[in-house]
Formats: sequence, structure tokens, C-alpha cells
Amino acid sequence: MRKHLPVLSVLMLISALFLFSSCHKSAPQTFEVGEGSFLLDGKPFVVKAGELHFARIPREYWEHRIEMVKAQGMNAVCLYVFWNFHEPQPGEFNFEGQADVRAFVELCQKHGLYVILRPGPYCCAEWEMGGLPWWLLKKKDIQLRSMDEYFVERVRLFENALAEQLADLQLARGGNIIMVQVENEFGGYGTDKPYVAAVRDILREAGWTDVPLFQCDWSSNFENNALDDLLWTMNFGTGSNIDDQFRRLKELRPTTPLMCSEFWSGWFDNWGRAHETRDAKDMVAGLREMLEKNISFSLYMVHGGSSFGHWAGANSPGFQPDCSSYDYDAPISEAGHATPKFDELRAMLQEFTDEPLPPVPAPFPVKAIDAFTLTECAPLMANLPAPVVEDGEVQTFEELNMGWGSALYSTHLKARNVPSTLTIDAHDFAQVFVDGILVGRLDRRLGQKTIDLPATPNGAKLDILVEAMGRINYGRAIKDFKGIVAPVTITHPRPGAEPEQKPLGHWTIRLFPDDYATVSTQNYQPMNADTGDAADFAFMPAYYRGTFTVDDSADTYLDLSTWGKGQVWVNGHAIGRFWQIGPQQSLFMPGCWLKKGENEIIVLDVMGPSTPVIAGLENPILDQLREPTPVIIPAEGETWQGDGPGATWQGDGPGAL
Repeated sequence: MRKHLPVLSVLMLISALFLFSSCHKSAPQTFEVGEGSFLLDGKPFVVKAGELHFARIPREYWEHRIEMVKAQGMNAVCLYVFWNFHEPQPGEFNFEGQADVRAFVELCQKHGLYVILRPGPYCCAEWEMGGLPWWLLKKKDIQLRSMDEYFVERVRLFENALAEQLADLQLARGGNIIMVQVENEFGGYGTDKPYVAAVRDILREAGWTDVPLFQCDWSSNFENNALDDLLWTMNFGTGSNIDDQFRRLKELRPTTPLMCSEFWSGWFDNWGRAHETRDAKDMVAGLREMLEKNISFSLYMVHGGSSFGHWAGANSPGFQPDCSSYDYDAPISEAGHATPKFDELRAMLQEFTDEPLPPVPAPFPVKAIDAFTLTECAPLMANLPAPVVEDGEVQTFEELNMGWGSALYSTHLKARNVPSTLTIDAHDFAQVFVDGILVGRLDRRLGQKTIDLPATPNGAKLDILVEAMGRINYGRAIKDFKGIVAPVTITHPRPGAEPEQKPLGHWTIRLFPDDYATVSTQNYQPMNADTGDAADFAFMPAYYRGTFTVDDSADTYLDLSTWGKGQVWVNGHAIGRFWQIGPQQSLFMPGCWLKKGENEIIVLDVMGPSTPVIAGLENPILDQLREPTPVIIPAEGETWQGDGPGATWQGDGPGAL
């Protein structure tokens, strides 16, 4: 008997592993595109999906949000997979922890929800570079979303890696994935059927052979890239005329199942623009009409969550950076609570469901935190890292192998006894100092590229601090380099002659990545009588550090309304961006990332606070706009595509590259 024990142990281990790997799987089913309807196991089926992005939800809250979607009355979850979230460097794939997409899909199956997978490679979603990795731009001449050889090669490698994680979860293999999307709204980018076909083929070769593949676009442009062997779906928002949206599709394919793959429940917010909301009654009326007409839908978003850290992108035309909150005026709030919009939609969806909907899960508590002061400071200019360039030319972040953060470009000026003009093409927010004195700021949103310099002595030091915000996530402008992206020039007036313009050279460049390893290792000093109080740093870029105490780990909203512009880290977690212009003035702080007792907080403020004080609020501040951005007017031949200012853009607008 003893000699057989090793064999028995191996067999038991294999059996346990098999049970573990299949614990969330079900008996294989079929999902097909039928005549006028989707077919689930041969029977008509209407998809009622809600869009949910696991990258925007702390992993500890995934199951709660999935249960909320189920209680809303949905039968499926639609989700983007952001390429840049899983491949931070070429060939370095991450599908663990917060990036464990398989665990998320299996949780959906555990709660009886099907999954519609949207694996890009491009997503949009108001996410950094639309989900494309920044390191693609290290190949400066790359043509994104095209048959560019390098781009297609990298797409294939990513899609293969993702399929290794998920392909066995197709419905026909006992999983819950029922549909997979090919690319995303390519009609808003261009016309290139060979490229869309290449993405289709890559997905099939990766293993997506047992589910329908589909492509989504708008009713105005879906024919430009429509492939004969794919299902076609439409995207549109609250208040749209449903019949008009599907009219042309029904003419071309009279028996195809109809689906709105993105029915916009609300809208996203940009820095410097008013907070966006959409009427609940209009949303519910549109969904009711679709259900009455046997039209499937995915509600974008059912729960938006938060673009933590540097993951918020920027809209185009021009440069319209997105806020960290992705609340989206969705039925489930940023903190996961049922809103009045949720209640109205749940009541309507119950009418189209035979069984009673499951109870609404209890929300996680949200608690206020007494105001606390950050007591330590590390000014950027007094904590300079070693230069990565000395006596060289300006370079972009990508050329310097940095994805996100800030950079300091420094050189020296010649003597000038009259003012001059500096021209800087900086992505995205530049502050200019002469001998340590702030002389002005340049905001890419406003198209600002020139700044007046005072008369300077010979050898005066010129410092340009450039903070990058999210890369553009929509349109041709997604090829969005960061830092100073063109030579810096100085223009001098000449009496009786044309002004003289010369490029500046001999640059020293220092980098400030926005990762926790960088922000946590600065030379922090107490803010006391020896080092100065907060007022001394009001106009000085600096890191601030402090602690706060909580009795339990409830959710809260950090009030940043007295701060300038920058980012926040709590207990090593990147929470998001803030900017005094609004409309967002608070950041969602998940309680699962707090701990009972003392918690560390670090704030990088590139402008400086009026006072370094923060409190935790019970409710967010999402609609306090202090400095409205001028409205961008479409150029001739261009139109808004969507349902309001800040919506998507059709054409190559100003600022496109």
C-alpha cells in the first residue's frame, strides 16, 4: 500500500486541480445569430447587458458590482479589456491581481451573467490612449490602428496572450462568453477594411471560434468598414430615435438581430467643462422601446467607477483631458450605490423578466473623515533626480522611455535687456521659471504655446516643468506624444527689423515618473519655522506627505478643493488626478484600500495648494466648475458625433496629428 501512496497523491492532486479549474464552468451551451433574433440553445434570446470595466473597480468590490448589475435586471456584462493595463512593457504581460480578467469573467458566471468581450486592440472608453500602450510610440513613425507591420505584430501577441486567459470560457466550452467584438467604432477613425479584417483574423486564430464576432459603429458610418461575415451593431445614446438608428441596417440586413452595443446612460466629464448628466426617464424610455421591439442592448455605463491613477484619457478635437471620476451619471454610482436612475430602470426591467429580480445588495458605507493637514513637503526643485539628458536637444517622454509623469527641461539664456517671447509646444501643462521665479503657465487645452519672458541677465536659468495628462483616446490624435514635442524657440524684438527667432539648445532633462516608488522616496522635510509653512509653497511644485486615522475602512471622498493640480496616492494606491478648475473637486477613496488606524497619503501638486488640508466627504463634488473652458467649434466639414458637447468627433479636428 505504501508504495502506491505517491501515485494516489498525484491522482488526487490532478483531480483537485481539475475540479478547481472547472468550478465555475457550466454545461456547454450555444449562442447564435438567428433570423431576427439571437438564439440561446436554439431559443430566441434578448441580450440585456450592462457595461462594467474591472480596471475601474477595486478587485475587492468586483463581486458587489456584479451583483448590482444582476439586481438591476441584466443578463450579461459587457466589458472592455484595456491592452495597456495588461502589457506595461513589450512582452511583459500581467493578468494577476487587479488585472486578473479571468477571475472577473468567472465571477460573472458565478452570478449567472453572460459576458460580451471587447478586446480591442483599441477601446476608446475615455481611457489613456484608448487602451493602446504608450510604448508603441517609441517607434515614432508607427501608424496606429492600421496594417503597420509592427502594430499588427504587437496586436497579435497581445490577443494571443489574452485568449490564453479566456478562450476556454466561451459558452460552447462551458464558460459564459457569448460574443467577442472586433476593433471598436473604427468608422470614427477612418476607412480601412483590410485592417479590420486583419483584427478579425487575429481573433479567430487566437481561438475565438465558438462565439459570434461583431463590430460596432454609428448609424452614420457603419458601412465604411462593415465586413460581410461579422454581426453589425449600432452605438447611440439616451434620447435617440431608435427606428432611425437601425433604419439603414434593416435595409441591408432585414433579418439580422438588432442590438445597440452602447446605449449611453450618461456622459463623461472633461476638466474645465460642466458636469454631464442625462435624464433617467429618457434613458428608461429608450431601453423600454428597444425591449418592446425585440432589440438587444448594452447599457454604457451601468456603473462607471473611477479612472484611478493616470488612466483617464483625453477627448479630441484639440485636447480635452478627462476627469478621474467615471461616474458617467450611470444607474450605479461611482461608489457602487443604487441611484434614482437605478430604481427607475430596475422597475422597468422587472416588467420584462419572468422571475423576481434578486434583492439589491447593501451598499458599502461611506463616511466622512475629519480634516487633516499634510505636514511634510519635498519641493521638486530642491529634490532633483539625476539628469537623463545633458547638453542635448529636447525629447519627448517616449524617447526618454517614460510613460507618465512630469519632466523638467532646463537650459541657460543669454543676456537680453528687453522682453522676449518663448514658444513651447508642450503636452500638456507647462510652467516656466526664470532663475526659480514662475513667469507663466501654458495649458494645452487652450492652445497656449507662447509666453513672454522678462529681460534676463547672461546665464539666467530657464526651467520648463511639463506635466503630462492622459493621452488622447479618440480619433487620429491618439498618436499623442508627451513632454516637449518640438524645438523650443525664443523670439527677440529688433528695432526697425523683423523679430529674430532662434531655437534654444543645450538642454538638461530630468524625469519625475508618477509611480509610488518615486513619490515615496523623496526627501520629505517637516513644514515648520525652519523649512517654511504652507504659504511658502503655494506656487511651488512639490510633493506633500501626511497621515490620517480612521476607525474602520469605509469608503470616503477626499476633498481636494484647496489644492492646485496633481495626483494622490494613499497607502501606495494611485487614486487619481485633481485640478482646481473642476468640475471634479473630490476623489473616490475606496475603503478596501484603507486600514484601521494610520494611513499614509502623498500628494503631488505641480501648482501648490492654498492650504495643505484634506477632509473625507460622504458625497462627491463633481459639479464645481471654477474656470470654464471655451467651447470648441467644429471646423468646416466636421460634425459632432454623439449627443452633446464633449461627445465624440467625426473628422480630423484641430490638434489631430
